[in-house]
Amino acid sequence: MERYFVKQFKPHDFAVDVPASKSIFNRALLLAALGTGDVQLACGAYDADDTTALLDCLTRLGTRIERTNAGLLVRGCGGNFPVRRAELNVRSAGTAARFLVTALAFTGGEYLFTASEQMKKRPMDVLSVLSKAGVLFEFLERPGHFPFRMHSAGIRADELSVDTDLSTQYASGILLSAACLRPLTLHLTGSRTQGSYIEMTLELLRAFGAAVQRSGDSIVVRPAAGPIPARFEVESDLSAACYFYAMALLFGIRVLVRHIRFETLQGDVRFLRLLQQKGVRFCDTQEGLLADGSGISSFTGFDVCMRDYSDQALTLAALAPFATSPTRITGIGHTRRQECDRIHAIAANLQALGVPASEETDGVVIHPAAVHRGTVCTFGDHRVAMAFTLTGLKAGGIEIDDPRCCAKTFAGYFDAIDAITQT
Repeated sequence: MERYFVKQFKPHDFAVDVPASKSIFNRALLLAALGTGDVQLACGAYDADDTTALLDCLTRLGTRIERTNAGLLVRGCGGNFPVRRAELNVRSAGTAARFLVTALAFTGGEYLFTASEQMKKRPMDVLSVLSKAGVLFEFLERPGHFPFRMHSAGIRADELSVDTDLSTQYASGILLSAACLRPLTLHLTGSRTQGSYIEMTLELLRAFGAAVQRSGDSIVVRPAAGPIPARFEVESDLSAACYFYAMALLFGIRVLVRHIRFETLQGDVRFLRLLQQKGVRFCDTQEGLLADGSGISSFTGFDVCMRDYSDQALTLAALAPFATSPTRITGIGHTRRQECDRIHAIAANLQALGVPASEETDGVVIHPAAVHRGTVCTFGDHRVAMAFTLTGLKAGGIEIDDPRCCAKTFAGYFDAIDAITQT
């Protein structure tokens, strides 16, 4: 298996670029494809596997998409995909899996859905919601998992309910579909009804002209009355930027990530606020958002619930061995069902590197310790690979197995790491 040896970082200030936010991009892409009229999606690099998976599927459904100097020009189908029968491979893309399956359940048709081996292991709980609304599924391997055939005459229900504890993407997929196709009331249950990714979805619905009315945990969505906006700006990926901003704290340096702003639709801005609590200062500049950790020589551990920005739990865990006191991360039990069991990945990798770490049902406790040489097992999870690279940059002597798994969201991640370590 291919491995990446992490060179120990000699602290210095740097600037870096990150790709477009796949969370925003894939939401906007689906809204544009289902809408009426042409939309220019203006963005930076969008070569993440999660994005190309959705692009490929939409193209197979007959959506006309053109590459332009600014990004992509999407010609909307007005809620009726030209191709009503197709085989679609969502690969390992969670947003493509949840959003596209739901959208096609709403529009109707007969589709064979396949996926990567990793995605096959992840339950698709939203299928039970769609099944109750009249959609038929034929599972080819495990019930409730990819691959499967779907037969839908369209969803006619006026109200649906979804559990946010399982994944907020299920709620977002329903909201995105309803915003383009028919009025719907969605009732949210569980502990993440106010989740940042649901709020991101609602902001995009408004930007694309849909009427959104929220009352507590119930959301009423009505499709746009006219053409959708001709242009939509896709933010750069704050989730990817957080790995570099974490280095401002870890090394006491200044880090600029181009085209990032503190005012953002992305919920991982809460991770930046954690860094602020430890003394990192943020400043919007003409180029992007600057994190200034100069003058920080040490930092205490964290005791934080990361339920609503759990992608950064791994990032925080990678910093924890170098804190001056223990770190406890809670609220991340749902990450056991993501690309891998992320709580186990945190504990197992830290233990392998000589760092005391213990799993809890909903989180992990980490004690500061000297980091030993060793290999990080990524479990095929891009966020494990990217986060534990930080540990290697600080301690040295660490290899990352399967570094190519980063292509899921940030194909050039290790090229960027090479650039800053060789400067």
